[in-house]
Amino acid sequence: MAFLHDAWYVAAFSKEVRAGVPFSRTLLDRPVVLYRDEHGAAVALDDRCPHRFAPLSRGRVVDGALECPYHGLRFGATGNCVFNPHGDGKLPSAATVRRYPTRERYGAVWIWPGKPELADSVPLRDFPFLDPDHYFTSEGYLLTRANYQLSADNLLDLSHFQYLHPDTLGSDAMARATLRHADDGDKVWVCRETSAEMLQPFVAQAFSVAPGKRADRGLDVRWEPPGLLTIVVRVRETDAPLEATRVGISAHWLTPETEVSTHYFFAFGLPREMGEAGAALVQTSVEGLMTPFRDEDLPMLEAQQRAIGTREFWAMRPVMLSIDAGAIRARRIMERLIANESAAGDAGVSDAAQRVVVRAEMEAGR
Repeated sequence: MAFLHDAWYVAAFSKEVRAGVPFSRTLLDRPVVLYRDEHGAAVALDDRCPHRFAPLSRGRVVDGALECPYHGLRFGATGNCVFNPHGDGKLPSAATVRRYPTRERYGAVWIWPGKPELADSVPLRDFPFLDPDHYFTSEGYLLTRANYQLSADNLLDLSHFQYLHPDTLGSDAMARATLRHADDGDKVWVCRETSAEMLQPFVAQAFSVAPGKRADRGLDVRWEPPGLLTIVVRVRETDAPLEATRVGISAHWLTPETEVSTHYFFAFGLPREMGEAGAALVQTSVEGLMTPFRDEDLPMLEAQQRAIGTREFWAMRPVMLSIDAGAIRARRIMERLIANESAAGDAGVSDAAQRVVVRAEMEAGR
């Protein structure tokens, strides 16, 4: 499957891109280097010097520009060469590095790998519960050796809790849950509700359910392209009034590393009005979920990818169940968006196109 390029993806958490330190990450099969300029703004460039193709991420940041570790050329935030230490110091006009539009919000650096002129016209998806001015936030990261759509399938079908997470997140009530799904344009919702469920201790404690008490749980998952999900969990003790419901919200951002590996970013937020209890709980949520994500979800996703190999998903003729409706809808939306983008022309600037430009400039004597 090809990638959707004209979209905003999370490239890194903000804390990963530190002043004065280049940061390398492969995104959509392309090595990218991120750093902060002299104003502290995040910059994303192809991680390859156009001179002899050295990884710029091995260099250093000098006066807000990224210095190549091989011959000392420096590249500014626009991707243009701003310093040449050799000969008369003339700046070669062909010495440019592809720059990617970036934005920084919700504790993350976002990157636009498609046509640069389209970036300003597309807003970031909304995750208000991660606004640090009003919410305590915490985040986690995992690298999954599987296609990003398998991760989306996993999050859109939480019936697997009963079987993959029997001792951490699930219970025998999950398969009997009431299931609803809907879509609105390019958005998909999957809602699952259980009644009189005996929650696992970690979940019960997080939502203040007394030991031995049964609870009603709602799990609402919203998916938006290219792989941005919000999960809302609602829990109250069975027969308790509705106003006793406690709510937890988390963001799950899937960014392809390659066709068979995915950067999985997840983040939680709780209102600052909760005080110290909220600050502690939001951190506990990440720590508590990291274990089942890492030890149970990842091995399953990676086993699926090994079984699929390089074959196309639909060519495997998967058997469909009622629980798959949301995940299949999300896949179909992505297929349509990618096909439309492909029909309109290459969203990115290909290596071949870059070479043609450089060759033309050299022949023109620039």
